[in-house]
Amino acid sequence: MKTLLVLLFLFSSIVVFGQVGNTFPDMEAETVEDKKVSLPKDVKGKYTLLGLAYSKKSEDDLNSWFQPVFETFIQKTTGLMSGFGYDVNVYFVPMFTGINAAAQGTAKRKAMKNIDPQLLPYILFYKGEIKSYKEALDFEKKDIPY
Repeated sequence: MKTLLVLLFLFSSIVVFGQVGNTFPDMEAETVEDKKVSLPKDVKGKYTLLGLAYSKKSEDDLNSWFQPVFETFIQKTTGLMSGFGYDVNVYFVPMFTGINAAAQGTAKRKAMKNIDPQLLPYILFYKGEIKSYKEALDFEKKDIPY
């Protein structure tokens, strides 16, 4: 019986440590105010949720995540539940690559005009190559956000 408990404990320890993922690859992105943010360096030491999209269709789907994620992880709770919030960073990252990289400035201007100002600090714009991210993060389909 003791042997079974020891084996069960060791197995559960291995499973728990197996949940840790790889470090997010380095990414330099910008806010709508053109402030540079380096991921993961600038968010080190804190859990961070990222929503990534690299096509127009996946960006539209990513936009549908704004409200639920904002209400769950960003918006400050009030009343009895005011002490029970999440302490995480949250960023939505539209990725502009290849020929679409030229559209980044237009996308920033549209975001400033059309998106709730409370959400703007949580949107980062990436312009550059996509290959290393596709490989490291296993992006399979460009039409869905990750």
